Amino acid sequence: MRILVADDDRVFMHLIAELLRNKGHQVVPVFDAMQVVMQATRPPLPDVVILDINMPGGTGIEALKRLKSSLRTALIPVVVVSGVADPSLPETVRALGAETFLGKPLDPATLYSALGNISSAQ
Repeated sequence: MRILVADDDRVFMHLIAELLRNKGHQVVPVFDAMQVVMQATRPPLPDVVILDINMPGGTGIEALKRLKSSLRTALIPVVVVSGVADPSLPETVRALGAETFLGKPLDPATLYSALGNISSAQ
């Protein structure tokens, strides 16, 4: 899969990218919310977006809304990964169209499981 990974934490980005590449995925890293939307609309489109909430250039919530409101990107599955301690956040992002919410620190097995569920649903 081609996976767009958006997170402003470069250490976390490096770890996620390595985990995904080791499973054979192509990773496209971006570091702010504005880049998420711009990169997601460029061919070839990503198969999945992994999206952090707190980033410069806007929030992951704003990026999620823009992705889901565009005909070009509305069907791309989004996995939100965040360390935000808001108990309503998982429900909020699902209501906005995210496939799932994963908390930080991220368990690799949980990430692989979420991606497997998305892959089998496509």
